[in-house]
Amino acid sequence: MFKKSWLAGLDPATRQGMKEQTQPKPTRGKFSLLRQLCNLIPNHLVPQLAREHAVEERSRTFRPWSHVVSLLYAQLTHALGLNDVCDALRLHSGPLSAIRGATPPSKNALSYANRERNPKLAEALFWTMLEHLQQLHPGFGAGRRPKFAFRFKRLIHVVDSTTIQLVARCMDWAKHRRRKAAAKCHVRLNLQTFLPRFALVDTAGQHDNRRAHELCAGVQAGEIVIFDKAYMDFEHLADLCLREVFWVTRAKDNLQCRVVRRLQHGRAGNILRDDLIQLTGPARKSYPVWLRRVVALVEVDGELREMVFLTNNLEWSAQTIADLYRCRWQIEVFFKQIKQTLQLADFLGNSANAVRWQVWTALLLYVLLRFCAWLSQWGHSFTRLFALLRSALWQKLELRSLLQVYGDSRRRRTLSRHAAAGLSGRIRMMLWDSRLA
Repeated sequence: MFKKSWLAGLDPATRQGMKEQTQPKPTRGKFSLLRQLCNLIPNHLVPQLAREHAVEERSRTFRPWSHVVSLLYAQLTHALGLNDVCDALRLHSGPLSAIRGATPPSKNALSYANRERNPKLAEALFWTMLEHLQQLHPGFGAGRRPKFAFRFKRLIHVVDSTTIQLVARCMDWAKHRRRKAAAKCHVRLNLQTFLPRFALVDTAGQHDNRRAHELCAGVQAGEIVIFDKAYMDFEHLADLCLREVFWVTRAKDNLQCRVVRRLQHGRAGNILRDDLIQLTGPARKSYPVWLRRVVALVEVDGELREMVFLTNNLEWSAQTIADLYRCRWQIEVFFKQIKQTLQLADFLGNSANAVRWQVWTALLLYVLLRFCAWLSQWGHSFTRLFALLRSALWQKLELRSLLQVYGDSRRRRTLSRHAAAGLSGRIRMMLWDSRLA
């Protein structure tokens, strides 16, 4: 009685404002969201790669395509174990079979596939899909670079690694400390597109600088690569100079050098020193030419910290070198997205192959979701995109319509300022009248 009375007392303009602010619903479709996401992978691709990596001939009832779909589903649902994946897919075996005949696995079949099948298939699938999507839509990945990167027409690469914690007592192959085990994912990220250009999944026992040559092998002349001091190897830096690649990194605390020329006298803003240096000691044999050293105050977590940068470019301003290194922190955003959103905390197997299958599938899903976000002009965070799709995987909704409805940051499910003010005032008056009555 009270609800009808106060709604009836609203003026027509206020009721009309409430109707206009109602958010539209996504369009109903013929396929589930999971099927539409898997359909982004060409029909021939997984069987072709399975034949190339000798996986097809060893698979009987559990086909490689079903394996890929099962691992994508495990990522999307944050499955904690094999039973979570197998039971859920068995319950949805009907809609699952519509995804190009995919079949639900048994626990033993999925465990055996993760342990015995070559993870190079998943790696090749990731790189092939990334290339396919960029050829299909050349603009995919554009518009993500930070404002500072617009000053450069050159490609800017950022190299770093992230550690994936594992269970030491179950994974002897990944032990790198007394009571710890971990895998490490090395990534070379294109700063302009915010997409990986090279990735390597390995144990955490080896030092990062041993992978520096492999990570930067594809960097072309004239491009810029930025990496942390953990990747600093003077033979590698000399090789980059010979290939005419510009690089920026941080200096280690035990760097042995002498100042050849001072390019700046006194402090200039946050730049404390700008010098040309010559390495001394054993490192001089690996890198005999001059280097540039910039000492600057950089804001980290609201505090200014002194950092020492090294580069082989003698023309950029000192502030440009400091700003370039700050761009390196963008790769931490990338690692945060894949580690906090995708399933890289609980693994479906203890073997090295199982871990690599899951990591490469997570990277594949990241690229697929980024592509869907780009097509629909998603305006919110990657975490919200993942949560939205996870909540409606088996629903038959148009994927692009769903993301456009929920991803438009300009739409708000709130009343306009005038309608809200009129509504709140009218409600207060009616509540007061009801108390008096």
